[in-house]
Amino acid sequence: MNRLSIALLSAALLGTVLPTSAWAGASGLAPHRAVYDMNLGESEGQSGISALSGRMVYDFSGNACDGYSVSFRFVTEFQDVSGGSQVTDLQTTSFEGGDANLYEFLSKTFVNRKLVESTRGTAKQLSNNKEIDLSEPEERTFSIGSKALFPTEHLNKVIESAKVGTPFYAADVYDGSETGDKVFSTTAVIGALRQSPKDASATAGALLEPLTGVSHWPVTIAYFEPTANENGGEQMPIYQLTFLLYENGVSRELVLDYGDFSMTGELKELEFYEASDCNK
Repeated sequence: MNRLSIALLSAALLGTVLPTSAWAGASGLAPHRAVYDMNLGESEGQSGISALSGRMVYDFSGNACDGYSVSFRFVTEFQDVSGGSQVTDLQTTSFEGGDANLYEFLSKTFVNRKLVESTRGTAKQLSNNKEIDLSEPEERTFSIGSKALFPTEHLNKVIESAKVGTPFYAADVYDGSETGDKVFSTTAVIGALRQSPKDASATAGALLEPLTGVSHWPVTIAYFEPTANENGGEQMPIYQLTFLLYENGVSRELVLDYGDFSMTGELKELEFYEASDCNK
């Protein structure tokens, strides 16, 4: 299963939550930690999946001056129609320069507690391309197109498009996932602006109170294999991610659609960190 390539998530009411006035009208991405409960959505017979449950934790910090750090863990237990089960544990950390000239990543995937995949590398923006220096799963250096975006850079571009009312945004994205050598083609469809009601805390509980009055949009992002545009004709995405995206980078109401099955993510905990000063 692919590592998610955009900063989706939000966080837990476990520490000092910034009051709404501290960031509701501010520009930029809010440092935060999010916890989601994952469950099986729809499943077709060929998927072989009878049940699914899990938890996803996303921790995002930094700013445009100092760069952005992400720590991500996604644990899921799959049960098949014959009664067997499998636990997948995906753990990633990354750092992305605020100017999008540097991206460092480490990703490990465990199946039933056994390490089955590890990817580590660094990507740098050069004058006319991006150079990737991998140390795992094998040592090698290669280049990708200069137009490929890093994950936080891509998230910012989607939010910028949403703010100006652009309903469609297409971009190539590099996040170091799988074997670290893929650039995914993506298309984002952005819905109409929504505004959280002032009484959100009364209707949705304290969890969503910090999001009161924050602009957000329904977004669907489709991810395609790197060769998708080379064969011509209509291509099917390898997966689609649908969610509500807030202007500060927080997301909720997740749906991950892999074609023959989907999973939903319900925001259970949300914590905002104190943001450091940045003049950009």
